[in-house]
Amino acid sequence: MRVAGVDPGLTRCGLALVSVGADRTATLEDVRVIGSSSEVPLDQRLLTISERIDAWLDEFRPDALAIERVFTYTNVSTVMGTAQAMGVIIAAAARRGIPVALHTPTEVKAAVTGSGQADKQQVGRMVTKILRLAAAPKPADAADAIAIALAHGWRGADPASKAAASASSQSGVAPAQRAWLKAQAQAANNSARAEAALRARARKPRGL
Repeated sequence: MRVAGVDPGLTRCGLALVSVGADRTATLEDVRVIGSSSEVPLDQRLLTISERIDAWLDEFRPDALAIERVFTYTNVSTVMGTAQAMGVIIAAAARRGIPVALHTPTEVKAAVTGSGQADKQQVGRMVTKILRLAAAPKPADAADAIAIALAHGWRGADPASKAAASASSQSGVAPAQRAWLKAQAQAANNSARAEAALRARARKPRGL
């Protein structure tokens, strides 16, 4: 499977194409960082991202695209810019019939390093080791994009692959895979709690 990994951003957007075999071996085909200048209007920034992602997808034609899910930022403008870039990228993949999957940072870190709390340096070191690179990809957006592609490629996109991964976790699979499964379950639980809280808030009578 040839997976496009995307670490979305309006100023810097990491792109990576990784070929993942059935035996979980992986080969890096391309990695780069695109972006847009904060000095130009928003519509032009999004157009720049759109044109560059279009050209990249047309050049490499991946089997799937994995993108990091917007999770939590303290800076509202940052999360808005990231979400806008995500929309452009997801739409570009959809126009080409490329399946899209979203992964949380915790899931990606757990899949690659064995710990959902790993920092960027740890992710970079593991990416370098897994792909047998001479040096860690720079900037961090590039390494993150590779990690996202690896996490999705190892996971497998179909239900049968997920079931196999779950079964393997009960029979002595690698610690990284167990950590990934735990992170996935935790992310699902957090999402369910958030949705329940929103529903409860919606049912609460408003004051006059």
